[in-house]
Amino acid sequence: MSSSPTHLWSPVRRAENGTVRLAYDRLAEGADGEPLLLVIGLGANRRWVPDGLCRTLAAQGFAVARYDQRDGGESTHLPPTATRNPISALLRRRGTAYTAEDMADDAVAVLDALGWQSAHLLGVSLGGAVAQRVALRHPDRVRTLTTMASVPGDVSGLRALRYVRLGTLAKFARLRFPDTREGAVAAGVAVSRLLASPRRPFDERAARKAAEGNADSGVHDPEAQSRQIGAQWHGPPISALDRPTLVLHGADDPLIKPAAGRAIAARVRGARLVLLPEVGHELPAPAWDSVATEIRALADTARPTRKRRPQEQRPRNPLPDR
Repeated sequence: MSSSPTHLWSPVRRAENGTVRLAYDRLAEGADGEPLLLVIGLGANRRWVPDGLCRTLAAQGFAVARYDQRDGGESTHLPPTATRNPISALLRRRGTAYTAEDMADDAVAVLDALGWQSAHLLGVSLGGAVAQRVALRHPDRVRTLTTMASVPGDVSGLRALRYVRLGTLAKFARLRFPDTREGAVAAGVAVSRLLASPRRPFDERAARKAAEGNADSGVHDPEAQSRQIGAQWHGPPISALDRPTLVLHGADDPLIKPAAGRAIAARVRGARLVLLPEVGHELPAPAWDSVATEIRALADTARPTRKRRPQEQRPRNPLPDR
């Protein structure tokens, strides 16, 4: 989680997709780099991606932007629906608030507002599923796709539940906090603890400081989460993806099984799977360099190879080298 100092990011702006307004901003560093859009996870606002990771990406040559998904952060929140529990919403055959296509189109609306014809996508958790759907629905807008800690974007219901650790999900369901700033801070610490790798000592002091800098009520808003997770996908399977794809997954993810990452990589032609050691369902500092380096390598593979002009061709040597 990140408190996002105001000098590091541009003023918040709004993109529009119909009646939905989407809050977004841009990292001041690396503004001339290759466009990279961050797509955030379930219920969380855009500040949950650490500033340190964003700056590491900028150092690798990316212009980083991020946005709040609908029903998250400073973006439009939709009216309540009949299903107000994320687990029940996951198991329903159809959502009632909006579709997964709508959420994919939100990302494109942000690209339009940024003036980016295309961009690299980095989607985390639910954001990874959304990013997969953007690449399926709007392939011309996606340079490369990186999905992290995500399930395949074309699964729902019981098919999605097979990738979820039910014990952790039950712990989330039992979390209860007051709808106050103090409640949001306590929720942020509790969620950070649940998502952390069990192989590293949990730094509660750092988690509390981060939560105090980003008191995000969305992490304990089951109604908004239900609307997000209940959005159903009606498009093609992820096997139809044709964008260069990187699949990152924490080896110790306590929420989404690494089998989910393996399934994505197996079904997307040419996808590369990287399991991150001592990483849970999170973006810890020790992993930032690895994540940024892998995304940089993926972006480099997507660059068109410049052909030499005729005058640049090396002369052929008729004699063997001596």
